[in-house]
Amino acid sequence: MKIAFAGTPEFAATALKSILEAGFQVPLVLTQPDRPAGRGMQLQPSPVKQLALQHGIAVDQPERLRTPEQQAALADCRPDVLVVAAYGLLLPQAVLDLPRLGCLNIHGSLLPRWRGAAPIHRAIEAGDAETGITIMQMEAGLDTGPMLLKEALPILATDTTASLHDRLAELGGRMIVQALRLLEKGGLSATVQPEDGVCYAHKIEKSEAALDFRSSAAVLARKLRAFNPFPGGAASINGQTIKLWAGEALVATGEAGLVLQADAQGVVVACGEGALRLTQLQKPGGKRLAAADFLRGFPIEVGQKFDLPE
Repeated sequence: MKIAFAGTPEFAATALKSILEAGFQVPLVLTQPDRPAGRGMQLQPSPVKQLALQHGIAVDQPERLRTPEQQAALADCRPDVLVVAAYGLLLPQAVLDLPRLGCLNIHGSLLPRWRGAAPIHRAIEAGDAETGITIMQMEAGLDTGPMLLKEALPILATDTTASLHDRLAELGGRMIVQALRLLEKGGLSATVQPEDGVCYAHKIEKSEAALDFRSSAAVLARKLRAFNPFPGGAASINGQTIKLWAGEALVATGEAGLVLQADAQGVVVACGEGALRLTQLQKPGGKRLAAADFLRGFPIEVGQKFDLPE
């Protein structure tokens, strides 16, 4: 089979690497245009583009795929199948119809739960016990297509979005190779997604970083895990906003936002229910630090209070 691939971040690069290592022919890769990144804001190629160039694969980077001109490289390639993973562009029906065997998507959840842009973050934030990978046949709707393969993965109590992302990426790479081999043999069957259990993983916004200590400590601890590495948590004290990267829920009582403890073990803040021990923090312009190191450069004392959002 001749396979075209569309993807952009590391999650997609892991899948492309698996496809190439399995020996499939990939004549064309679609990926997002180079974006400014780093301190110098220099244009940076996506992880998928970097991998494609290492393997001598042609790369196309259209801003959109709406016009025949934007679709030309894919049409000229005449792929049997298009594999899509975290590409970042919606595919119009004309593109979905181009490959002879359709378009397969690697989605980081157990569909129909967590359709949409941020399934890994939202699964952790919601306290789900498991997530997984669904290989689906793409159609015009947002992650609504029939399911081809599905495999669950437990969400560990210590998982952040970063760690769960890496495990799901490896699983997705293995499963897409399995799906392509079955498709090649004509042995891939589709199952329509059930209507029960549909929910949407909306894109993560920077504004969500602010922690409201009137929430329960368990909810806030999950939020910190879900928002690591982006956008992290944030809270203000002493007139300064600090970043919060890790914490654990404790059994304790106190006025929401009140500092109950501040030592090498962490900064314990009373919440609407329980208390949150913050163990990794970052002052403005600084680095992420363990609580003991952070407190040496940014003193916080028992009895002080974090601001509560209005």
